[in-house]
Amino acid sequence: MAILNILEYPDPRLHKVAVPVVEVNDQIRAIAADMLETMYAANGVGLAATQVDIHQRMLVMDTSESRKEPFILINPEIVWASDETSTGDEGCLSVPEIYDGVERHVRVHVKAQDEHGQWRTIEAEGLQAVCVQHEMDHLMGKLFVEYLSPLKRNRIKAKLLKRQKSKTTD
Repeated sequence: MAILNILEYPDPRLHKVAVPVVEVNDQIRAIAADMLETMYAANGVGLAATQVDIHQRMLVMDTSESRKEPFILINPEIVWASDETSTGDEGCLSVPEIYDGVERHVRVHVKAQDEHGQWRTIEAEGLQAVCVQHEMDHLMGKLFVEYLSPLKRNRIKAKLLKRQKSKTTD
């Protein structure tokens, strides 16, 4: 297993739309394992393949308190979403140290393949529902900052570009 490089906003590769995984095989399982290791090392609760410059429809997540209940979702699609929504602060490994309010469905049902290629439906609510919606946005080339006003988005972009520039000059 390996820790992968996480792309940071405003990297244009974060806006690529992921393509479906054609076959769940050993290579896909290895990518998923690397993604889990990367997510845990970065203290995240979710990670989409797009964030590590792999543009296939897959994501990993673990919203459990024990951090020992990982989910691998391949070719996920939301098949049902509650009418009820809630706004809560979200952060993102690709937008470090930035948190802001995003409105999400409180409950969702997601159909996806697991690491063995078996289709299953996950009924998610609370943090797990927020996480899966957030990560699925990544697969569509969308980041949570795009839900914010253009002014906030530009401030975040400027802050992160300044931070990235200072990293390269150190």
